[in-house]
Amino acid sequence: MTTADDVWQLLAELTQAQKETDFQLKETDRQLKETNLELKELGKELGKQIGGLGQKFGSFTEGFALPSMDRILRERFGMETVSPRVRVRKNGEEMEVDVLAYSNGDRNVAYLVEVKSHPRKEAIDQLKRQLQRFPQFFPEHRDKARYGILAAVDLSEELRQQILAEGLYVARIEDDVFTLDVPEDFQPRVWS
Repeated sequence: MTTADDVWQLLAELTQAQKETDFQLKETDRQLKETNLELKELGKELGKQIGGLGQKFGSFTEGFALPSMDRILRERFGMETVSPRVRVRKNGEEMEVDVLAYSNGDRNVAYLVEVKSHPRKEAIDQLKRQLQRFPQFFPEHRDKARYGILAAVDLSEELRQQILAEGLYVARIEDDVFTLDVPEDFQPRVWS
């Protein structure tokens, strides 16, 4: 038979067990919060590292494209000046052109080259925006006719057709060298 003392003893043991369980739950909750914080910090660091790798790969692609684009811009289009990674900051805004080429005098034109390893549709819009904003950032060249070239390492035929339809030149890598990939009858769009 169970006595009142037995019931009180059982209640006391249950109360103590509940306190220990509460303490363990709080301790587990604290450890989870610490782990989540550590994981967030690790995630940020990994994000920075992955972003840095993407930037390095982009810089590598741009550097890889420069000799070929320099040759194309000088030999095919008669450009006098070819400059990689031109960055201008005006009125709190910035514009960066992967390769800027221009010529003065009889041939008063500028070519803006955007280099992408694996371009998407946004690359077309980006290059068109650069061509439109060019006079704002380079007022010394505002009277030049402007042309755009999208240079790509890997490019789908569908995107190639979209680029050409916008009147932009396409350059693709072939045997480790970038070459223009436009039809014989291609008519580039002139921004002016």
